[in-house]
Amino acid sequence: MTSRADGRKRATISDVAAGAGVSRSAVSKVFNGTGHISEATTARILDAARELGWSPSSAAVALRSARTRAIGLVVYRSRDVVEISPISSAVIAGIESVLSPLDFGLLLHVRDRDQEDELDFYRRLVSANRVDGVILTDSVVGDRRFDVLHELRMPAVLLGTPAEEIPLRNVDVDPPGAGMESPVAHLVRHGHTRIAYVGGDEKRVVAMHRRRAFDAAVADRPGIDGIAVETSYSANEAAEETLRLLRSPDRPTALIYASDPMAMAGMRAAKLDGFRVPDDVSVIGFDGLTMGEWVEPQLTTVRRDGVLRGRAAAWEILDVLGAAPGERPVLHVPELLVRGSTGRAPDVP
Repeated sequence: MTSRADGRKRATISDVAAGAGVSRSAVSKVFNGTGHISEATTARILDAARELGWSPSSAAVALRSARTRAIGLVVYRSRDVVEISPISSAVIAGIESVLSPLDFGLLLHVRDRDQEDELDFYRRLVSANRVDGVILTDSVVGDRRFDVLHELRMPAVLLGTPAEEIPLRNVDVDPPGAGMESPVAHLVRHGHTRIAYVGGDEKRVVAMHRRRAFDAAVADRPGIDGIAVETSYSANEAAEETLRLLRSPDRPTALIYASDPMAMAGMRAAKLDGFRVPDDVSVIGFDGLTMGEWVEPQLTTVRRDGVLRGRAAAWEILDVLGAAPGERPVLHVPELLVRGSTGRAPDVP
């Protein structure tokens, strides 16, 4: 325990925070010159610091000056695909909109979904002191990234929901499977009783929660027959599953997909196979991408604000670092955007 020359205990940042009636991060923001603290609160913090004889230690100042002012982000793509998905692009735009005005950079890495390779990547980031913190996405069951980053003492937040309790903050809507109730209700109101969900890989937590939400929405409605199939989120698999479902004896009259690109692939496959959308089968996507307005018919979709999700994740990691600007962004429950690809259920045997 450190003491002053007169024998009294040396004040700490926690003492200043308690004396001013604020959080430690607020004290840090005032003395670091980051974030937005009101003049009245700043005055209280400075008064408390003077009364306690506290100032940031030289070691702390040195640590601040060593900051990289960069945040790391890994996004994934399949081995045979070069481009980043549209929803990932929206998230990146949201992150940049928060980081850039504060002169923080984004260190972006596009990688295959290989957890061992990614863990090595984070270890290299830490050893080279290349970022101040990282934003994690796409949580999976048995995800080891959280414990590894905690052990490495690397500040991190998860955009999404983990499968189990983790030693890091996370940002997501509540409940994590939100957005599945509205498309099911919409289809039921239009007379559909056979509804299929073409979902993603359920090792990914978001896919698992969406499948559970779909099952629950169907179970809450007696007389509705629901079927869920799992894919790798690829457009090719979505098209294949669409044809398999529509060629079955008890074919569904409506299809909900885990993403808009999957829905567009499924809609095209159905039309090439002789099915009319929405006369023979209704189609709903998920994400609310602008490209859904440029297909025929226009795609009914569950709109999820990727830019806002990126902003929320960026704010959260900056808050961990004591540099968050303004108010915390609030995520909205995904909403159904009705367009031309859904209609009344057809008469089927």
